[in-house]
Amino acid sequence: MENIAVTRLIEYLKINSEQPTPDYGACLKFLFNYADELGIMRRYVETAPGVFFIIMTIIGSLPDLPSIMLYSHMDTVQTSSDWTHHPYSGYKDENGTIYGRGAQDMKSLGIQHMEAFRNLFEQGIKQWKRTIHIVFAPDEETGSENGMKGFVKSEEFKKLNIGFSLDEGGPSQNDIYDVYYGERVTWFVNVTITGSAGHGSKFIKNTALEKLERLLYNTRKFRNEQEALMNKNNLTLADVTTLNVNIINGGVLVNIVPEKIHVSIDMRLTPNQDFGKMRNRLDKWVKDAGEGVSYQFVQYSDFKPVSPSTRDNPFWAAFEDGIKEMNCEFNKGIMAASTDARFVREAGIPALGFTPMVNTPFLLHDKDECLSEKEFLKGIKIYEALINKLANVDG
Repeated sequence: MENIAVTRLIEYLKINSEQPTPDYGACLKFLFNYADELGIMRRYVETAPGVFFIIMTIIGSLPDLPSIMLYSHMDTVQTSSDWTHHPYSGYKDENGTIYGRGAQDMKSLGIQHMEAFRNLFEQGIKQWKRTIHIVFAPDEETGSENGMKGFVKSEEFKKLNIGFSLDEGGPSQNDIYDVYYGERVTWFVNVTITGSAGHGSKFIKNTALEKLERLLYNTRKFRNEQEALMNKNNLTLADVTTLNVNIINGGVLVNIVPEKIHVSIDMRLTPNQDFGKMRNRLDKWVKDAGEGVSYQFVQYSDFKPVSPSTRDNPFWAAFEDGIKEMNCEFNKGIMAASTDARFVREAGIPALGFTPMVNTPFLLHDKDECLSEKEFLKGIKIYEALINKLANVDG
């Protein structure tokens, strides 16, 4: 007979909630039934037509204390057609490997939260000092415009009285878990370059393309500096700032020198970076490119999303104690990518990113995303320990 936790994971993976048209209605039905099965109070908050936050709540014995949030998101990224097994089949092979979009990012974590409570309830533990909210959110994979970005500012969120949040991390490819106390900051920059236009047979001065070349020279130079810094000092991606020019648009015909070129730049800033100096550097690149070059931010923040990760933070101490109780080795650091934890931290709430997966290939957003049954079930036991520690932190 299939383990109930594995059964629930497979059922969740079978729901197609990929962007841009996630089936949140099917997620709502599944998760409400799940909450009812475990006897957990549940409700939803609609943040846009057909877009929901699902909130499950276990009231604490000291309900005035700030609560604990266990967070996951329902939506996933798009799939391709070259999967070995259909991405919404929830296929489990003879080795116990479970395939499906969301197996790592991050439907498995939401199921681990739920199944940890099933086990704790069966052990007779049904209440903790602090209230616990198990939150399933929408739209994380598309920037959270209808998700946590706005919800964290709402009265509905403030009523949850969150004091600490656990969000997603990522798989480790060795036997040491990764815990993230912060993450890099995303700057998406659109640059507009204008210059002299004319017939393609002439030597035209001050063209947009000349200015583009100067801009690309400076961005390449910075990129090379950061990569060299990482390699020389044995750093991770999260310890440096990456920059990629991902879109270049311009020109109308092959025989016309273009008047205007548009460039889109993806920057991921490490919190160790001086953001003011980085902004000045960007200004200088644009100025050096020449007259008629300007930029605007599509996404920008000068907030550094970092939470305290020393034992004088009682939530960190509780997390560390829970991990050690399970005899798990771990590394703590900055996450290279972005999660909804950045909005929670910006609201003044400490948050950690942790997905209990070791010896697991990194397949977030990749084809054949999968997770071993063994690691999945082990993660549930780890969350049992974490819940007991975090939700019983004294006021």
